[in-house]
Amino acid sequence: MIRLLPITIALVASPLQAQSPIAEVLCAPSSQLEAKLKGQFGTTRRATGLRNPEEVVEVWTSQNGDWTLVIAYASGRSCIVAMGEHWAETALQNPA
Repeated sequence: MIRLLPITIALVASPLQAQSPIAEVLCAPSSQLEAKLKGQFGTTRRATGLRNPEEVVEVWTSQNGDWTLVIAYASGRSCIVAMGEHWAETALQNPA
């Protein structure tokens, strides 16, 4: 019998930690999160979109290309749900 079997099962049973800048969703009152995004990270809200009547999706970007995706809830809380780098604006093209 192979003795590595218990070790293999232990590795499969314990998933690896996520390798993300944010390991979990970060939430705070909207005004506090906005102040942190502007002050600490130097970002500006560039776009918004309605996800449903209770949620607005916001894209925040910085001059160096970092971006943050935030969901703002009608309850007054906002959550960072994704972050990244190399944000690039694209020009809208006239379909005609």
